[in-house]
Amino acid sequence: MLRLAAVLVTPAMGRAAPPGVDPAEFLLALAEDTYEIVAGLDLVEPVILAAGVDGLEDLAWPGTRVLSIPDPGGPAEAFAALQPYGEEAVVISGDAPDLPPLLIGKLFRELGRASIAICPASGGGAVAMAARLPFPSWAEAGMDEPDVVALLRNQAPGSRMVATGPGWHRLRVPADIARLDPGLEGWDNTRSLLTA
Repeated sequence: MLRLAAVLVTPAMGRAAPPGVDPAEFLLALAEDTYEIVAGLDLVEPVILAAGVDGLEDLAWPGTRVLSIPDPGGPAEAFAALQPYGEEAVVISGDAPDLPPLLIGKLFRELGRASIAICPASGGGAVAMAARLPFPSWAEAGMDEPDVVALLRNQAPGSRMVATGPGWHRLRVPADIARLDPGLEGWDNTRSLLTA
């Protein structure tokens, strides 16, 4: 089974830049760190979904697909762009530079029993959403929807079609930077930008 792990990058992700840090540089650092997480996964093909952001090809390893989708692109557009390339996919928000890879694996495991699996975000929305392809036509909630899990469960034709894994955090406003754990490995580009 071909599995895809796609990093969704939108212009809004630069809003978490703290004072004194260029939002465009911050966005690229977040995107590159999140991409490095998925590029390091075994048995998964990494992809970058560019939703109105240019220059992401420079972050990708050779052979990585960089696909353009509309901004704001909801999950249906993101998963539709991935459908020609795999059977299962997880879309990870590009503002989660320290996401543990294990949480992505747990979402794929949940697809053994559910159509959609979600890693909820602290403060609402989702850090990542996984689905079997094609993406279910009944699912219309975006990753930034405050209570995405409840909304999708209400839309689902069956009670067990939407699963959740452990939650994590995203960097959506400057105060969220305090959530980054200096003791965790990874997020090197973001760390370097914040300590420059």
